[in-house]
Amino acid sequence: MRLWTLHPKYLDPPGLTAVWREALLARAILLHRTRGYRFHPQLQRFRAHARPVAAINSYLAGILEEARARSYRFDAGKVGRVRLDEPLTESRAQLLYEWRHLQAKLSARNPAWSLRFPRTVLPEPHPLFRIVPGPVQSWERVSARDARQRSSVDQ
Repeated sequence: MRLWTLHPKYLDPPGLTAVWREALLARAILLHRTRGYRFHPQLQRFRAHARPVAAINSYLAGILEEARARSYRFDAGKVGRVRLDEPLTESRAQLLYEWRHLQAKLSARNPAWSLRFPRTVLPEPHPLFRIVPGPVQSWERVSARDARQRSSVDQ
């Protein structure tokens, strides 16, 4: 499961479809409608919010907005009430880590798409997130190389 901090515009078509499905799964987990993935680390930041279901609904709404901009037909009926006054905060280092991770995935899966944002140094976050200084999250699974870089990323 990958619930990207990155704005959905950076995701290629398979990536956008995957994050939609994964966010719907996350919503089902937060609503206690499924047993699988209940303890997935990506859910920690949603569970930490005062209103976890409202937070995941807002996350889904951001994905739905991008899907509509691309003329995709995602089912808006699957998004619950979107009334969230307080965004989730996420660290700058987490955003940058995900950007590098996505670029690596796209280089292999969809090289043409990976070239769509060549001058992006600091990518936009998903509309749900407010970016603050800080390190890569402890729940993030990082490679050995990335673990060495974790402390050296500009926080």
